[in-house]
Amino acid sequence: MAENKVEFINIKVSEIAPNPEQPRKFFSEEAQDELTNSIKENGLLQPVVVRPVEGAKVPYMLIAGERRWRSCQAAGLEVIPAKVVEGATEEEAYVLSIAENVNRADMTIMEEAGAYADLKAAGWTPAKIAKQFGKTETHITWRLGLLTLRPEVAEMVDQGQIKNNLAWHIAQLNPANQMVAAMRYVRGDFDSEAEAQHFANGLKMMEQQTSLTNEKAPTAEEQEKQKKAKAKAKDGLGKAEEVLIPLLEELAEKKPEDLAVILGDDLARHLRVVGRLYAKVQMVRNLLSKAQGIQRAMAEEFNKAAVEVQQEAAAAKKVEAAAKPEAKAEKPEAKAADEPQSTAKKAAAKPGPKPAARTAAGAKAPARRTPAKKAEAAAK
Repeated sequence: MAENKVEFINIKVSEIAPNPEQPRKFFSEEAQDELTNSIKENGLLQPVVVRPVEGAKVPYMLIAGERRWRSCQAAGLEVIPAKVVEGATEEEAYVLSIAENVNRADMTIMEEAGAYADLKAAGWTPAKIAKQFGKTETHITWRLGLLTLRPEVAEMVDQGQIKNNLAWHIAQLNPANQMVAAMRYVRGDFDSEAEAQHFANGLKMMEQQTSLTNEKAPTAEEQEKQKKAKAKAKDGLGKAEEVLIPLLEELAEKKPEDLAVILGDDLARHLRVVGRLYAKVQMVRNLLSKAQGIQRAMAEEFNKAAVEVQQEAAAAKKVEAAAKPEAKAEKPEAKAADEPQSTAKKAAAKPGPKPAARTAAGAKAPARRTPAKKAEAAAK
């Protein structure tokens, strides 16, 4: 950056305009009020930084110190001390503005990331940005990685609900999973930030798989191996609970001076073995936490798939229900169309008029009298 002429003068507050490209967008009202009260009591102790602007309505534009300038206005000051940087280009002024704010506690992480992104868009490499502001290149890269966060999650980061390391892991996920990981962390589903990171990494692993249902079922041999490994792990854990934990608890109950006498020459060996155990326990605990994160991510994926299936089934039912009234409306039309045909069938099935006289062959024969009836007639 080229050397620019710098001078300190007093400038009217009304002759200074804010920088529209100010990297800081969020200003705490409480902190602003505190600064205003301080300026009322003590005046402005640190000058604002400005640069001359030719042809503008206001002769000076802020490079750094917008909070101080606002508080001076609120405190009723008319003239304030200023550091005037002449000959600064737009880019140089922006860099100075970032340098002024980047290490301040009240500049949010997302504002810092946005400022670095602006410089990157102007052709700056992460290495150059890091050198300019005294940061590591990894720090710059991680901050730039936060810019893929969806707005709701970015707001949680700005408000301090999600720390920057976890935010970076969440930023690697697709927008839907970002919300899942962020909300579960904010509502307290995890015992630590590390657990939340492992869950986010598990979700990322699920995203990289095409489908959980496409995985092949384990063979009988693989199932047997898994069964044996599970039994062995369970047996080993049981032995640790029976032997190792009681031993450590017994040692923990002793005072250092007692252990020095009781263990004697064996103290160094105990210290060495316990040190190895501690290192292994830390490593295994980290592995188990990662495994738990993957397990939770798998459960989340299956739950999501189950919800999608339910939604598809509900949609299919709606379509089916919407189709039923149409089918009912079609039935009366079908009946009306079939009516002439059924009438013709009825007419064909109806018998004709009965004949007026029967044939002789078809006439009814007179009833024959029985012998008993004949005797009865003769007696009469």
